[in-house]
Amino acid sequence: MSDLKSVVFCSLQFEGFHNWPGCPFEEVKYLRDRHRHIFHVKAFKRVTHSDRDVEFIMMKNAISVFIRELYPRGEMGATSCEMLAEILINKFELCQCEVNEDGENGAIVFNPKAN
Repeated sequence: MSDLKSVVFCSLQFEGFHNWPGCPFEEVKYLRDRHRHIFHVKAFKRVTHSDRDVEFIMMKNAISVFIRELYPRGEMGATSCEMLAEILINKFELCQCEVNEDGENGAIVFNPKAN
């Protein structure tokens, strides 16, 4: 029996529009207004064995459909990278999720309940 633990991941991206109405920083006050990004998502899920316990192409497709339904036409309102990562962790029982804007800046959220 091995002590190794495995995680699978999938990566996807989508066009989205959001804003940060409560931005307290004058230097980046433009974030208060609706603006566009290509959001990059990397979703990680713990698996229990090494023979496709979770099929990552199917996981990617399910997450893509969920995002399209959650944010019609990419309209995300005031959703942040951290908020979207939390939503995806809870919906898909992920152990970790990274969401970034344009492949540059973003957040990684960890699920402490994942084994």
